[in-house]
Amino acid sequence: MIQFKKLITVMTLFSLLSTASYAFADDNTIREVFTDAFYGAGIGALIGGALTVFTKHPSDHIKNNLLYGAATGVLAGTAYGLAKSARAFAEVENGRVKIAIPTIIPELLVSPSSGRTAVAWKADLIRGTFN
Repeated sequence: MIQFKKLITVMTLFSLLSTASYAFADDNTIREVFTDAFYGAGIGALIGGALTVFTKHPSDHIKNNLLYGAATGVLAGTAYGLAKSARAFAEVENGRVKIAIPTIIPELLVSPSSGRTAVAWKADLIRGTFN
């Protein structure tokens, strides 16, 4: 129970500290990744707690299920945040080329001749700024 209180305290402090606003550049990639990891931890802990019902002795497994759920949620949230932050396969920035996983974006296309709607999946391959 003490570890559960520590976990709640750490999550509360992290949520209070992560809401601070920054006056830096517009690219908030690290902040988005941490936010996704934090939300993943919360959702994972909820799912782990919900799955405790399906064990033989729920009171014996609640702590492990909450911790494993939160840990899995952090990993999944971090992976989601990193995948979301990568916008193109190759980016040229300040003369350096970065390779990353591109973001796949769904787009609705309406055919003017038939009026049918189709879903197209779009991913940027190269992105860069030219001065």
